[in-house]
Amino acid sequence: MAWYTAHAIMYVKFKDGNQDKYPFWENIILIEATSSDEAFEKAEQRAKEDEGDSRGSFTHEGRPAIRLFAGLRRLVSCVDAEERPNHGTELTYSEMEVTSKADFEKLVNGESVMVLYE
Repeated sequence: MAWYTAHAIMYVKFKDGNQDKYPFWENIILIEATSSDEAFEKAEQRAKEDEGDSRGSFTHEGRPAIRLFAGLRRLVSCVDAEERPNHGTELTYSEMEVTSKADFEKLVNGESVMVLYE
């Protein structure tokens, strides 16, 4: 068995029919599987468990909504994929780019900047 991280995209669909924006999350799910194909299938199944509207009580910015699974953005094999992850294991990574040193410094300091997310 090997370990993978699946990057599942979950988004908000507004129930009022006015989809004027698309709030979303990239959920990182840890998956144990014998192959990348099996990991992909398991990850899709797991992500779909997060769909729903919390029995009608879910809202986003005060609007009735539902969380939906859009798809898997990527699947990453963990470093030392054959070993059980433990303290210090790199599970996943994200590659990004900013257009200036000033924006990079803002990003590092937790400030808001526009990034190219690859």
